[in-house]
Amino acid sequence: MMHQNGDGGKAAGSNWASNLEYFAPRFHEVDSVEAALEIVASSERVRALGTRHCFNRIADCDDVQISIRPMSRVLEINSHELTVTVEGGASYGQVCAELDRAGFALGNLASLPHISIVGAVATATHGSGAHNKNLAAAVSSVEFINGNGDLVTMSREKDGERFNGVPVHLGGLGLVTRISLDIVPTFRIRQHVYVDLPAESMRRNFDRIMEDGYSVSLFTDYRGGTINQVWRKQLEEGSHSEPESDFFGALPAATKMHPVGQDPEYCTLQMGEAGPWYDRLPHFRMGFTPSSGEELQSEYFVRREDGVAAYAAIEQLAGKLADLLLISEVRLIDADDLWMSTAYGEPKVGFHFTWRRDPAGVRRVLPQIEDALRPFNAIPHLGKVFTMSPAEVRFKYQRLDDFDELLRTFDPGRKFSNAFLRYYLFGSDESSVADAW
Repeated sequence: MMHQNGDGGKAAGSNWASNLEYFAPRFHEVDSVEAALEIVASSERVRALGTRHCFNRIADCDDVQISIRPMSRVLEINSHELTVTVEGGASYGQVCAELDRAGFALGNLASLPHISIVGAVATATHGSGAHNKNLAAAVSSVEFINGNGDLVTMSREKDGERFNGVPVHLGGLGLVTRISLDIVPTFRIRQHVYVDLPAESMRRNFDRIMEDGYSVSLFTDYRGGTINQVWRKQLEEGSHSEPESDFFGALPAATKMHPVGQDPEYCTLQMGEAGPWYDRLPHFRMGFTPSSGEELQSEYFVRREDGVAAYAAIEQLAGKLADLLLISEVRLIDADDLWMSTAYGEPKVGFHFTWRRDPAGVRRVLPQIEDALRPFNAIPHLGKVFTMSPAEVRFKYQRLDDFDELLRTFDPGRKFSNAFLRYYLFGSDESSVADAW
């Protein structure tokens, strides 16, 4: 059976943050591969729409948007191969508890569990940790509907180096109907939050701080010479429920914290209380609105060795950011070999910005941030807002030609492409549509 939004397929509406309305005139939500195949075959252009957590038009289309969110089952937990296979509409929150009950875990998660697994890996979403790679690095196989309407399976084992272009496909490869991820034995995490880390201490001890935990995040507004909060997540084994009294000059939080100053009940448990991996690695709990809600987001990545200098460069702009910035998060991401990953070939530091929903104001400050980070060859997150030119964006991806060839193989008619990809990656002149956020 196929579920469809409206008679003839009405527009999909807005993204999660409501900062944009999709242009796509038709939207379908389906609950079977057969229904998805039918829509792909009968449509001129198609884009997959997951949990709508992108902040620009990367998921938009001039014809049909399709969602397979009802297809969210865990299909197999393979204890021999150490993989979990899920349907393409599943979110991390829908999968993790079942995986944990079977005695397994994913090695890494993003800040919030609400997002689609397929959408997260397709846009190079990541978590935090000196030894934690991009979420897409866990992908071992992908089943998708290609531009010719065929159901195709590619895997790390079968396709080798070519598979490195598949997980982070930016929606251009096809419609992913199932995906397999590497798993590990289940584990438990305890989380401590520290406040008022002196920025000078961070500069002197950056590597030690960021490696002192399974996952470490710095939350800052770049003002006052301090980092507002440090979120430190440690494996239960070998860690203590009581925090250090002095963490590189930061003090343990006296109460539970929220990065943006909202109700801390929205956040995963802190104060050293150990819990399952899936309820500690994210910052936000599944049952609550993540982050701020009404916001814009940007993120830029620089080489790990440039992290301290890049922080100092942004710090010089603190006064210009003050009225717009809700909070900025600084994280480490380990290197991977995925062609379109923001951490391809080398570890990165991610500078994430959560903005007030003021598009005009954010458009004014983003070029200044990008100028400040240009000496460090910063790369933007393609699912968030940025103002870099297409030429500069394309320059960041060493394997872009290989990726283009891969897309042409499976989608020769560019059915799954859109104005955003054509403008930023493949050289067309569609800025009025691609850049409208």
